[in-house]
This record gives sequence, structure tokens and C-alpha cells, in this order.
Amino acid sequence: MKSIRYILFFLTAIVLSSCGKDFLDTEDLTNKNEGNYYSTPEEAQTALTGCYDALQLIYDDGVATPVASDVMSDMCFGGTGAADGDGYPMMDEFNMNVSPGDVNLFEGNWKQFYKGIFRCNSLLINLDKVEWGDKADQKPIIEAEARFLRAYFYFDMVRMWEKVPLLTEPSAENIPQSEPDDIYSVVAEDLLFAVENASKSPYSQIAASGYGHATKWAAEGMLARVFLFYTGYYGKDDLVGMVTKEQALGFVEDIITNGGFDLVPNYADLWPAAAQYEAAKNGKPIYDNTYAGETNQEVVFSIKYTYTSDYNGNTDGNQWLVMNGLRKQSWIPNGYGSGWGANTVVPEVYQNWDASDTRRDASIMAISEESINYEQINDVKEYTGYFTKKYIPLCDTAGNSTAVELGGVNFMIGQYQDYFVIRFADVLLMAAELGSANALTYLNKVRERAKAEPVGGVTKDVIFEERRLEFAFEGIRYYDLLRYDNTLQYAASKVSYSGTVLTGGAQYTKTIDGSYLKLTRGLCQIPNNQITLSGGVLVQNTGW
Repeated sequence: MKSIRYILFFLTAIVLSSCGKDFLDTEDLTNKNEGNYYSTPEEAQTALTGCYDALQLIYDDGVATPVASDVMSDMCFGGTGAADGDGYPMMDEFNMNVSPGDVNLFEGNWKQFYKGIFRCNSLLINLDKVEWGDKADQKPIIEAEARFLRAYFYFDMVRMWEKVPLLTEPSAENIPQSEPDDIYSVVAEDLLFAVENASKSPYSQIAASGYGHATKWAAEGMLARVFLFYTGYYGKDDLVGMVTKEQALGFVEDIITNGGFDLVPNYADLWPAAAQYEAAKNGKPIYDNTYAGETNQEVVFSIKYTYTSDYNGNTDGNQWLVMNGLRKQSWIPNGYGSGWGANTVVPEVYQNWDASDTRRDASIMAISEESINYEQINDVKEYTGYFTKKYIPLCDTAGNSTAVELGGVNFMIGQYQDYFVIRFADVLLMAAELGSANALTYLNKVRERAKAEPVGGVTKDVIFEERRLEFAFEGIRYYDLLRYDNTLQYAASKVSYSGTVLTGGAQYTKTIDGSYLKLTRGLCQIPNNQITLSGGVLVQNTGW
């Protein structure tokens, strides 16, 4: 399709001496291009690195999927600045009338997803050109990781827009959207291949260089997640006839038994800001905290970020995390850095959360309860007195951006906190939901870590409530709402809201009518520019 044509692969130019070469030699010795690039295992590995780079790119433009899914959930409002446009409230209320001009809100996402897919497809179609020699065992592993990433991109896209053009080879063809079952078939095939061929090293044996790479365990966890969403949202018994419930359960049980993962003992240690908060609360310097780090035993798969992003094309930083930060103000005592104030937390979420559950204070930044002297209330849209805490910028004891102090060019692009895509807690709760004989043990293991009282039985509602608390503000809750029942009645009832918030310091009644979620089927709008570029081949989703 036309929007993909601008994508260029990252092939490097290599200058070689031509001394002593026959002048009739027709081999291109000056430049590497897609025609002659894929010749060695090392070049294939470099191409795979480009695919992982796209994993960082997909959330650096438009509205990052983790941010958007929190906005659309029942736990957050859109927030941002009082004078900002209403694109985020439009997402939150599923109502185009809130901001009619925001017809391209997700265009950056769309382009970056197809950039990632292009890179994966380019590598996969050229793997047979590589002269593997004694490194032939690398081929299925590289293919497995590239296919995992392609599946990851398409799964995000099919949940956001449902029908999207399906490309499994590099192409500039202007093709129509595919049916969701066709997309899910590719996702399932890719993940099943990754289960069989990706690294099977348990957590304890993964070398530092392997962190961030897709493994068998990551593929099994993702397959279970895809299975649960597809069967719930569409009301089906299996995943496009390719994965049964029993198989999905087998995947997560395999992770539990053989993957070598476990829960981090203290929930707050999963999150840098939460760990700093606990240190300050206990009278310690914020740098004297017990943060478990980005490669802890609970991380089954994560997107790796670092602070080395610049304005010359290096996009390595977690740029979406800044959206969640305390708007335009740092708070030194707890080390909370400045950001843009998106995802203001629905006040009832904090107020109705059992104070003895350690996940509450690790997940929510409570302005009054933490005695934060917040001076920017009048600059916040939909202010509630609560912001998220898990993915926010940090500051040092002088109020300076931690990312910049580490060497980042700018706090807006240099955030380095990894995004935990799949945690072991999710594996345990998916196994419980899929009917494990150990369901109650798994569920209470998660609750015990949070200092919550054990439950005596496992039901669908008990599991969904546990997931709501455990994965608050991690980009998971919204898709749990959508998959609860294929009528979307549950999701519509949960997002419906009426209450008072502040915008620019003035009170107004915030109302969310859940019927708009049902009208749009919980899907996002396809960027209008892409529909125009396609000449009308692409069709907008209902309700937008």
C-alpha cells in the first residue's frame, strides 16, 4: 500500500578498495543493498536487530498502544494539558464528536507498524540467500524471532483496527483490508513456529546478550494472550482452528514448570518510581531503593529501551512514558519526573482500592495522600488528584531528569525504562483462567505477593478483578474488558462514568456513555489520511 512505500531498510554502505580487481568485475563492491545484503549470518543478525529496533519505533509516534489502551480503559481519563486538544478525551469517550478534527490521531502508529512489518518480511523472505555454513543452527532461531515480532505487530494492529491490510512479503501494492481470521491465522502460525524454534533457555541461563530477545517462553505466553482475546472478543472456542484451550493452557503451564521464572517478592520493586516512593516513605534516600531491575526473574518478554535517542535518527528511548508523567512539574522527595499529565486516574479506582493491597501505592501517584505540593493543577485537563506511577519519568535529588543525567539528549526522547510486555504474574493468571488444576494456588500466589487476603475459590469475575488490580496501567486492562464477553456489554458498563473533574482548575462533569464503545466495537479509528492515500480501498471502522 502507498503508505509503506517510504520505508527504507537500514542497509549500510561499506567502502572497499578496488585495487588489483579486474575492471570488468560486475560485483558491487561499494554499496550493500537489499539485492546483495543477505549473504552472511552476521548480516542476517544485523537485519534482525533492525526488526527489534522497529519494536521500539512502533510506540514512538501517534498515540502509543500502552497509553491509548489505558486511556480507553475504565481506570483512566485522557488527561494531558488544559489547553491541549481533545484527542485524548475523544479516545476515552469513544466519541468522534468530542474532537471532530482528530481524524489522524493514530497515523504515526499505522506507519510505524508497517515499517516493522516491512523489516520482518524483508528478513524472512531473504533468509534462504544466506550462506549459513557451520552456523545453520542460527537460521530457525532468527526466523522464529522475526516471526514473533511480526505476530506482535499484527496482534496490536488487529486489536486496534481489526481489519488491516495483511502483508507477509515486502510490497508496495495497494491492497484492501483482510478479515480478522486471516490476520489471526498468520499471528498463530508465526507464534507456533516461534514456540518450536526460538531459544528454549530458561531464565537462569539467559545471558545478558539474550535479554530482550523473543524466546519459546515469550511465544507461549503471547499465544495464550492471543487465544484469550480472540476467543473472548469473537465468542469462539479455539484460535482460528489452530490452537485449542487445552493447548493454550499447556503453553502457560510449560512456562510455569520449565521457564525458570518467578514473582519478584515485593511488587513495588518492579517499578522504578514505586521503588523510589517506598524508599522515601521508609526514610531512605530515593536512590537507596530495592528496584529489581529490567531483567528480573518476572519478565517473560519486554521491549528494551535506553537513553541514547537523539534527533539524528536514533530512536532507542521510551518516548511514550513521558505522557504519563506529573504534568510540567517534578516532585523531588519521591523522584517523580516531569511529563505531560496523560492518563489521570479515575478517583474511585484509588478510593475503592484496599489500602492494605501493596499494588495500590505502587500503581497510583496520589497527590494529596502523598503530600505532593503540586502547583500545576490549573494546567491539567481532567485532573482528579491521581496520576499513574508505573511508567513515568524520574528525577534525581536535585530535580533534574534522571534520563538526561545519564546522558540522554532530552527528557522527552531519552527515557530508558523497559516496557514489560509479559510478566510471570500474567502467566499464572492466564493459567488459572484457562482452567489449570492449580488455578487457586496460582491466583493466591499473586495475591500473597500483594499482601492481599487469599480467596477461597476461582471464578471468571474473581480472575478479572485480580487482573484489574495486578496489571493496572500496564496497557492490559482495556483488552481484558473487550474480551470479557463478545456482546461488549460488560466493557460498556465498566467504562460508563459520570463524575466531577477539573480542567484548567474549573469543575465540570465528566461523562462517558458506554454505548459509544459498543457502537465502535471498541476499535480505534483508521487514520483518514491512509484511507485517502488508498483511494478509498481502505474502509473506516463503524462509529468513526
